[in-house]
Amino acid sequence: MPLAELKLFRLALMLLLWPILIVAAGGQTCSNEPDLDAATKSALDRAARQYFDMSTRGDVAGLKANAIPAIAGDFGGIEQAVVANKQFLASGQSTITATYVLDASQAKAPLARADFYCGIYNSPERVDFSISNLPPGKYAIVMQKVEGKTPATLTLILQDVGGNSWKLAGYYPRLNAVAGQDGAWYVSKARDYQQKGQLHNAWFCYLIAWELTAPVDFVSTPKLDKLAQEMQKARPSDIPSDASPLSLPAANGKTFRVTELVAVPVGEALDLRIRYNTADASDSGAAYQDNMAIIKAVVAKYPELREAFAEVIARAVDNAGHDYGTVLAMKDVK
Repeated sequence: MPLAELKLFRLALMLLLWPILIVAAGGQTCSNEPDLDAATKSALDRAARQYFDMSTRGDVAGLKANAIPAIAGDFGGIEQAVVANKQFLASGQSTITATYVLDASQAKAPLARADFYCGIYNSPERVDFSISNLPPGKYAIVMQKVEGKTPATLTLILQDVGGNSWKLAGYYPRLNAVAGQDGAWYVSKARDYQQKGQLHNAWFCYLIAWELTAPVDFVSTPKLDKLAQEMQKARPSDIPSDASPLSLPAANGKTFRVTELVAVPVGEALDLRIRYNTADASDSGAAYQDNMAIIKAVVAKYPELREAFAEVIARAVDNAGHDYGTVLAMKDVK
């Protein structure tokens, strides 16, 4: 499952108003599981398990039919996630590990940023959610965990459309292990790389650790806050992006605009993917030569990468939408 650089949410703190139910600005509230009435908890469990079972069967049509209109009308992303994660979700029995009800029904218009504070302030069990562009309504977040060969978590956002009828409003599957290792292992590996001065290897491991530890990117907990602070201190200054590409000269006399360096799990190993802009990626012969040149240039610039990655993937992309990829084993990068 490809891992991209993640946006880390830093949530504001507020004074505790009640141990279980905390009221945020604008009348938003979060109810923890012990505070839910039996009928609501039963309806949420039933809906979450139904949608989980559909996921294990790859029943995209069933999920779409049970989604709110705004989600059903743009279902492509969820369909891809269902297909890509079916094997992991179907590998074992699921357990509902957490349920939260988020009430924004008093809002008069969509909230640019809806903040929900759940639990006791300054408690290790505190959970905060920050959701952008949230329409008025009553929502639930239900997290289910599968302890299969590759452990995974499925986090669902559900919306009450009336009478405790909960429809699908968000779908977030995540693996809890990559190449056989969990988030704690990647944090430890990141620290080891950092001590050796291998800041890029450390950063990639921190990103994987975040992906494996956080069920969704819009959640904050004391543990995740600590990880976010630690990894941001280790962030190298030259990580490329579309907005800030890395200009990299290569041995073939060309200078490439690298827009992405990212770790990609492939089987039981990690590969490094390089994405860069080129004038024309439709010429496969020329693109292949450029891909080989950019692989060698990146590894020459960051020799530490040889220790962390088994292969390097180079993808040439042009403005016309052409995309050409080449894979080279790290041991063959000369």
